[in-house]
Parts: sequence; C-alpha cells; structure tokens
Amino acid sequence: MGIRPYILAETNWLALKQTQFELAILPWAATEAHNYHLPYGTDIYEADHLAAEAAKLAWEKGAKPIVLPTIPFGVNTGQSDIYLDINLNPSTQLAILADIITVLERQGIHKLLLFNSHGGNNFKALVRELGLKFPTMFLCVSNWFKALENADYIVEKGDHADERETSLMLYFRPDLVLDKNQWGDGKAKNFRIQAFSEGWAWAERRWSEISEDTGVGDPSNATAEKGERLFKDVTLKMSEFIFELCKADIKDLYA
Repeated sequence: MGIRPYILAETNWLALKQTQFELAILPWAATEAHNYHLPYGTDIYEADHLAAEAAKLAWEKGAKPIVLPTIPFGVNTGQSDIYLDINLNPSTQLAILADIITVLERQGIHKLLLFNSHGGNNFKALVRELGLKFPTMFLCVSNWFKALENADYIVEKGDHADERETSLMLYFRPDLVLDKNQWGDGKAKNFRIQAFSEGWAWAERRWSEISEDTGVGDPSNATAEKGERLFKDVTLKMSEFIFELCKADIKDLYA
C-alpha cells in the first residue's frame, strides 16, 4: 500500500517537519460484542477504513487532513455484564480529548473532527465543555453511520451488528466474519414504555436484557456488494465534509 501521508501512524518526521495540516481527524470506536459473527473490533475496523478513505479523497482534492490513530475503547456502560466489552466513561473521554486538543492547539492545528464509529459515544456535551476551555479551537463531531441512514439498498434497519455493519465487514474484512450459519438473528426487545420507543424520552438499554446474541437488527441480507456500495457512498460524502472543514475559515462560518 505504501505510506499514506494523511495517516499519522504511517507518516514520518521527514514528511511532517515540512507539512502544515488544516484539520486533525480523531476516529473513536469501541471494543464490544457484535452478534455472534462479527469481531469485537468491528467499530475499530469501520473507523479505520472509513476515516482513511474519506481523508484520502479529500487529500486528492487538495485538502490537508491528518488522521490520528483510532481510540479503540468507547462508552459501554450499558454492556457491563457482556464479557470483555471495554468501557471508557465520558469523564475519561473528556480527559483524553483535553490532552489531545492541548497538543493540537500548541502546534497550530485549530480544527478537530471527532470521527465517531460507536453509537454509545455521545460527544456533544464534551465538545461544549472543551469549546469553552479552548476558544481558539473549532471542534466538531460526525457519526458516519448516520450519513446515509436511509440507504435504499439496506433492507433490514438496525443499529448494531446489523445488515449495514455486516455488509461493511464482508467487504473489507471478510476473513473476520463467521460463516452465515453462525449468525444470530439480531432480534431485540423494545422498551414497554412508549415514550422511549418514540424517541423523545431516553434511557440506556441494558444490552443483555434486550438481545440474546448482542445484535440489534437482522444481518441475514448482508452482502459484500452492499458493503462496497455503502463504503463508497459514505466515504464520498464524508470526504466532501472533510474538504469543506479543511478549507473553512473558522472566523467566518456563518452566512
């Protein structure tokens, strides 16, 4: 593959000492069970592949993003009894972000995109607090899994180890996906209280009580072909966003 100059983990001091980046991208994932058939690192693989490809497309158009190494652990407080689901509390995320932002600000990179790859990570409150602490920084969050939420080629909607995630993994890491006869059906229970199902009230789901296989959404229609389409469509849309962020004047963001 060769060295990708927009991937921090691959590039080197010889290149970096003569480059000024416009935007830092921090992929943030999770390590958790994904039905029976997908690896615990599914969110990590998605973050790595999607962020890298989106940055590549933006780079080829003339933007200068730099993708930082993916944070592999996320907020998994609702899965505390699922074996080896690793949890980072939001307060820990806040501390990690503050340290990273301190480095970026000191070195003249004043834009940071949190490239979120895990539904349990909710960065809005953290960004509000950090934005007040670091007024010269522009901080923002994206959720790649919402970029094309209504993709017409995904038959069964879900939000964890579902058709969408299984298709992506079949596309870029099929060697880590178990044979189809070992896939769980992803059947999940909903709250009995209607307000939670309608979305205007919220409570954390207890994962072991809602899903036998830890999946939420039937993966049975997943294919590598769908994964390829989804990958290309999401990364194209994300690359356009990254290009705009790179070229934006953070002192002139509103029309």
